Amino acid sequence: MITFSIKLADINVGVTALYYTTKEYCSEYLTNERNDFYISMSKQDIINEQNKSQIYTPGIRWSDEYLETLAVYRKIAEKMPEYNTILVHGSVIAIDGSAYMFTAKSGTGKSTHARLWKENFGDCVVMINDDKPLLKITDTAVTAYGTPWNGKHRLGSNISAPLKAVCILNRHEQNSIEPMTKGEAWQYLYTQTYRPESITAAKKTLMLIDKLADRVKLYTLHCNMHPSAALTAYNAIKE
Repeated sequence: MITFSIKLADINVGVTALYYTTKEYCSEYLTNERNDFYISMSKQDIINEQNKSQIYTPGIRWSDEYLETLAVYRKIAEKMPEYNTILVHGSVIAIDGSAYMFTAKSGTGKSTHARLWKENFGDCVVMINDDKPLLKITDTAVTAYGTPWNGKHRLGSNISAPLKAVCILNRHEQNSIEPMTKGEAWQYLYTQTYRPESITAAKKTLMLIDKLADRVKLYTLHCNMHPSAALTAYNAIKE
């Protein structure tokens, strides 16, 4: 067993893991500060994670070390709504001190689109998290945070920035972007947000999604993955 602490979205989490590789995976987020809550891993957690993985990757047997990293984040995500924070499946970049999130069902190209911003704006763009960022939602603002769980290419940074807009991507031959109403965007946001198993945490998550839709600009972005798609999005969002 290995014990360590990580800081995610300004929350300190104590972790007792089975494998040292889990600590290495979280190395950029280690902290010595006092923990806000603790999680502990077991062999059963890894078995449960393997069973869940068969839904998306049937027939593949992932390593126990990799499955433990997934199980750790699942347990953390279950607790985060208590701290007004949710896990959202999306790619978040920062430019000019503000964060923008691109979300869609898997395979649509949100990571590719985020990289187009880097191609257009260079070092002005910082990747906060390319897969599973945390969003802290208060009565006045939304803040996007990096996490170790940042996609298969490990694109992310241990930084945070105020989230200004969420773009829901759709593949299209022509690039265009238009505002969405809260009602139009809500189901998309719900689908891409981690839903806790706890009834109390699930109810809090619904409330936080509702606040998220109120606090940021919402857009639907039709894009063809040409570099000009990033310019189309940037120009509309900044205006």
